[in-house]
Amino acid sequence: MFNSSSTSTVERFGTADATDPIPVAVYSRDPLSRAGALSQLRLSPEVVIREGAASGPGTVALLVEDALDEGALTRLRQLVRSEGTRAVLVVGALRETELLDVIECGVGAIVWRHEATAARLVQAVLAAARGDGDLPADLLGRLINRVGTLHRGTAGRPGAPLSGLTPREVDVLRLVAEGLDTKEIAGKLSYSERTVKNVIHGLTTRMHLRNRAHAVAHALREGYI
Repeated sequence: MFNSSSTSTVERFGTADATDPIPVAVYSRDPLSRAGALSQLRLSPEVVIREGAASGPGTVALLVEDALDEGALTRLRQLVRSEGTRAVLVVGALRETELLDVIECGVGAIVWRHEATAARLVQAVLAAARGDGDLPADLLGRLINRVGTLHRGTAGRPGAPLSGLTPREVDVLRLVAEGLDTKEIAGKLSYSERTVKNVIHGLTTRMHLRNRAHAVAHALREGYI
């Protein structure tokens, strides 16, 4: 179910980073769920709906599911990897074993269905459009626990991969994992916001990672944070 909110997205989040609205394509196998998401997004001037669920580079795809199954995971991979779309997953439930699959598909923003107000959806869309991560706090904790378990299981094995992260990259990713945004990270580390963005862009490009959430998962998996 999608919740209503009396606070406008402009009041809560300010104006979008770009002057043009962000194109959003909404997907769901349930017509009512798709209609609910569309009605919420249409409340915001920061997004524009791509009718007919047309996606592609420059578009944020918002996929609404009750639970993640192989069909939904395949659709996410197709949207991000084949069509070059940024993706937001709105889901009712997600198991720990599925969480890494979603992150490694290239999805950086996840919203619980019961929290899917207009403001929350637009926040996730804006984060996805910037290439930022936006995970619920409880999911971030589960991601850390899940990757920590995987790392402990592989620690000390011959041939274990080295991620080659620099101390500056580790410092930035540790703060990303704690939920800080670019401005807050810059303040904590006494960097400019441009430096923080350059650090993240550099490591995601070098390590062939898709976004901030994927970079955090990689650093956790390798035991850096």
